[in-house]
Amino acid sequence: MPITEVLTDHFIATRSHTEALCQPLQTEDYVVQPVVDVSPPKWHLGHTTWFFEEFILRPHYEGYEVYHEDFAFVFNSYYETVGKRVVRANRGNLSRPAVREVYAYRRYVTEAIIQLLEHAPLEQIRELVEIGIHHEQQHQELLLTDIKYILGNNPLLPVYREEGMREYPILEESSKWLGIEGGVYPIGHGGNGFCFDNELSRHEVLLQDFEICNQPVKNRDMMEFIAARGYRDFNLWHAEGWDWVQAEGIKSPLYWHQVDGEWHYFSLAGLVSVAPDAPLAHISYYEAFALAQWLGGRLPTEFEWEAAQQRFSWGTRWEWTESAYLPYPGYSKAEGALGEYNGKFMVNQKVLRGASIATPEGHSRPSYRNFFHPQLRWQYTGLRLAR
Repeated sequence: MPITEVLTDHFIATRSHTEALCQPLQTEDYVVQPVVDVSPPKWHLGHTTWFFEEFILRPHYEGYEVYHEDFAFVFNSYYETVGKRVVRANRGNLSRPAVREVYAYRRYVTEAIIQLLEHAPLEQIRELVEIGIHHEQQHQELLLTDIKYILGNNPLLPVYREEGMREYPILEESSKWLGIEGGVYPIGHGGNGFCFDNELSRHEVLLQDFEICNQPVKNRDMMEFIAARGYRDFNLWHAEGWDWVQAEGIKSPLYWHQVDGEWHYFSLAGLVSVAPDAPLAHISYYEAFALAQWLGGRLPTEFEWEAAQQRFSWGTRWEWTESAYLPYPGYSKAEGALGEYNGKFMVNQKVLRGASIATPEGHSRPSYRNFFHPQLRWQYTGLRLAR
């Protein structure tokens, strides 16, 4: 199949999947923003559309007319180079544009990109369209986890989809330690496939001998940690983590509730009993660190994780690492607004590796570097022990 057709099909499939994620929603669900870190579904639909319009159609489609002049202000996220934007905390105040108009905006831009792919020289726009697709896939994961947070903070704890139980697959294989020999390992993206700039440049890292577990930590371990009053033992926590636990009154992972003395958690299928042998999710870096201490291990560095990842299965949870989110040797950011994509966030954040059940198929890879502030836990974040 010609590369243009492959790229067009990938683009169309990506745009369709975003809308399929919203199919179970009621109109009222599209506008809710319970906390600053969670964006309304309507905003995700508009922002991913604006990205294609701003960075591809406006500069590369001769005679293109923007759908609405105000939408750049409404749907810009953090691109200072592009212009003013709605403050992130105020996205939930956007009762207008209406949901139906945002969908009309999506159709307008999607059709224009398809036309551009049919007529423009591919070498001029291929890389930008690929970035736009992977950007939208990132937002698909954010969209699903934001929907879960919105519904999980609704007092009725409504069901998103009955098949949401796939969130908590049972880990049937027994846990065991894998010995990894020390040495010099290549780290970062290699090959010709797509990657983000924070995965470059490929370089060598010296590692000492270490062991890493073949399984992520399970809910069972967290249940025992809670029963042992781990959330009340300051010896297990960083000082900053301990302050966070005290200030926020944290007593369990996000979405966990005690019902008649038994642990339940809110899932996309509604409130269900905690499955002891499912991988732990929705914990902060602070909790991951404390739990690892209590279990007699530690978090792996992102370099240990990447060096060892061929030895174990991964992909159900983003896994906290002990690595700060920093640029690799030789890192350089792109010119213009797209240079703001990753580089300016390389401070005060921790790297997570792997993928989660919310990650679109084919989006992650062994060199993929996710990153979040250490207190955040609305993503499917867990941990794997090392020692």
